[in-house]
Amino acid sequence: MTGQKAEAEDLFQELLVKAFGKLDDLVNIDEPGSWLARIMYNLFIDERRRFARRRLHTIEEGEMGGEGLAGLPGPDDPAWNQQRLERIKKLDAALSQLSDEHRVIVLLHDTEGYKLTEIQELMGTPVGTVKSRLHRARALTRNLEQ
Repeated sequence: MTGQKAEAEDLFQELLVKAFGKLDDLVNIDEPGSWLARIMYNLFIDERRRFARRRLHTIEEGEMGGEGLAGLPGPDDPAWNQQRLERIKKLDAALSQLSDEHRVIVLLHDTEGYKLTEIQELMGTPVGTVKSRLHRARALTRNLEQ
């Protein structure tokens, strides 16, 4: 499923942790293989969704040239820090232009890590409304950042 050995090992380890917690249920299941496969698939999909939200680029071992990351700017480089500061300022300016409802939902979900159902309970708003506001807020933020 993952296409990469390290990710597959992580996925399998997560499966083992999850299955260990359900060991009593596993004994009573007629076909544990399909049950475990479904859990693994769900874990894989959840991780893909989290990864898509993070928008990170991973570098596989051996993909880097001779010096590796030595030639790239990093946190110690003033230019890198300046770019990061400018990006933060743009994002802050974009967030300040959102309505309070949109800003709160984006910050709760994307920054603080609250789940949609938790935001629903906090705000007293139906989960469908939370989802649509989150989608709209992200779209507005992307447009305002540019």
